[in-house]
Formats: sequence, structure tokens, C-alpha cells
Amino acid sequence: MTREQRVKSPCVSICALDEQDICIGCHRTADEITFWSTMTDEERRQVLVRVAEREKSALL
Repeated sequence: MTREQRVKSPCVSICALDEQDICIGCHRTADEITFWSTMTDEERRQVLVRVAEREKSALL
């Protein structure tokens, strides 16, 4: 699999963690950010599902 085919990071270059250690830009946890580069594409997809849930909760 080429680099272009890999699941891309949700980073939006707004890198700041809130009091729960969740990035206010991409909604990933500090651990998810740290380990992103070593995750499989399936693990990354699982993170993106959690990111979508956190983003939805943040908008409520």
C-alpha cells in the first residue's frame, strides 16, 4: 500500500489539548496522536469513528 492510500490524519493544525487531553482541532486523544504513525489502517479507522463521536458531542 502506498503512502497516498493510507488512512490520512485528521489533523487540522490546531494543536491544543483540552482539560481531558483531547485535541480541540482534530478531537483525538493525546495517545491517539502519539501512536497514529504506528497504527494500522484499521486502527486508524477506529480512531476516526471515535473522533466523529467526540466532534458530534462537542457540537451539542
